[in-house]
Amino acid sequence: MKKILLFCSFILTIGVLGQTKDLVQNNGINTPDHRANLGKIVFIATPAPIEDYKDSDAMASVQFNSTTNLYLRAFMDNSVTNYLHRLDTNLTAEELLQKGNYQFSFWVDGKLVYVENLHHGAEWPNDKNSKTILTIPLVSQRSEGSWGRSMWRRFYENNAGEQHLTVGTHQLKIEMRTYLDHNGLKISPLIAVGAVELVVTPPVKATEAEAAIQPIAPNSGWPVSKDAYATETIKELNRKIAESKFRKITSIVVIKKGELLIEEYFNGANRTTLHDTRSVGKSFASALTGIAIHDGYLKNEQQTLGEFFDLKKFKNYSPKKEKVTLKSLLTMSSGFDGSDANNDSPGNEENMYPTDNWVSFTLNLPMDKTKTIGKNWDYFTAGVVVLGDIIDKNVPGGLVAYADKKLFAPLGITHYEWQYTPQNVGNTAGSLQMNTLDYAKFGQLYQNKGKWNGQQILTQDWVKKTFTNYFTNPNDPKKYGYLFWNQTYTVNGKNYDAFLCNGNGGNKIIVFTTIPLTIVITSTAYNSSFGHTQADEIVTTYLLPAILQ
Repeated sequence: MKKILLFCSFILTIGVLGQTKDLVQNNGINTPDHRANLGKIVFIATPAPIEDYKDSDAMASVQFNSTTNLYLRAFMDNSVTNYLHRLDTNLTAEELLQKGNYQFSFWVDGKLVYVENLHHGAEWPNDKNSKTILTIPLVSQRSEGSWGRSMWRRFYENNAGEQHLTVGTHQLKIEMRTYLDHNGLKISPLIAVGAVELVVTPPVKATEAEAAIQPIAPNSGWPVSKDAYATETIKELNRKIAESKFRKITSIVVIKKGELLIEEYFNGANRTTLHDTRSVGKSFASALTGIAIHDGYLKNEQQTLGEFFDLKKFKNYSPKKEKVTLKSLLTMSSGFDGSDANNDSPGNEENMYPTDNWVSFTLNLPMDKTKTIGKNWDYFTAGVVVLGDIIDKNVPGGLVAYADKKLFAPLGITHYEWQYTPQNVGNTAGSLQMNTLDYAKFGQLYQNKGKWNGQQILTQDWVKKTFTNYFTNPNDPKKYGYLFWNQTYTVNGKNYDAFLCNGNGGNKIIVFTTIPLTIVITSTAYNSSFGHTQADEIVTTYLLPAILQ
């Protein structure tokens, strides 16, 4: 049994504090249903608007399997900020929200399995000030981004939830409190509680049709490969995806020698589906940087932030900040006090998203005194946002129009969706959505050393620089190029080097450097512990052995 993680050191009982005057205005209790359900958590199948909610929507029992939708709705008598204010009346609303949030306790069959003090960056500050009804997905087939789904995964996959929710009938109870980590950990009294019966059904067995090789339909835009591969291996892979042994995979495409060899779709996706591959989009910023340099809109990747911004206008100025280069932004080694791997880092991306100017957020950060620019790798999404802003301000028409003209149109990519920053700049942090075959075009462009249909879109020199590992410290196995990861896959004792666009959930564009293969895997296993692991297993146990037979 996995160790139960308890984040609370003690429970603070509150008597007179319950009468503390509110710090901020909340939404109040405005409907009969809210009043009737005060202090309760109910479980619903769809996130219907609260004005349409009926008591009959609350589920007492749920069939729990790979197709379940389960939402939590909590009816509270106050907002998070005011609950936290009762724990410490000396802090401002902003200070409270930097040091506290909800606490969720998960009980299975009367046993406490997991307690999470939700990261302070989860939920928008305005919502934490005002909301008195909370609705979040726990398990959802809609793949909406939510801290609720991430929290459920941490409970279910990482902290013994799956071990307790075996085939059969179980009671799941969730308790909500708030916590404040200031001068010791303080926990509020219970603010809402609810339970639901989960009837866990046996895993579904794949049909022969689900395991079958999917024929490549006409009009893919690719020549179709006639090379043989081990079809039974791919059938077994398809079977495992259908049975959710590999979870939330939506597509797999393999390009061999510039021809389409395998094209498979799962879990409702098809050839036209636009996939949210999250940080895969960062690699497109690398390509656009190279194109802008070649076109003369940027001089080279040694240009510094001081050439593009008056850094003295931002907080935490230091001469070191002036020396941050485009190359250091491309290689995640800019030296800012920012790390997406550290929840407590000032520059963590979760601290950036709620702000109204992501570039200012980044340039206001201090420099990390322990880091040397260009030497110390640390994954830093905010730095790629700044890179995108620089591109946007220096190319004709802005980043989005430039990308369409100089990169997407030459590749024949016409249907895609950008996400945007608060300043309406194409978001180079990620979530540039395309269909799988178009992602494959981007990968194959690098396989072709920058050339597509006879046109040199990227210079060979830029591809070479991009596919260079800039971190060779034997004590740090990290390998990284220009917003591409460097990874080695081992099959039957033989190593195959590759550079990858990697995105949350196990989304990957894999460009092998020693064999003529480009592989795309898309997935909606966001924020899961298994997303990248299962994608790598798919490559090493199924795809490469089948193709390289």
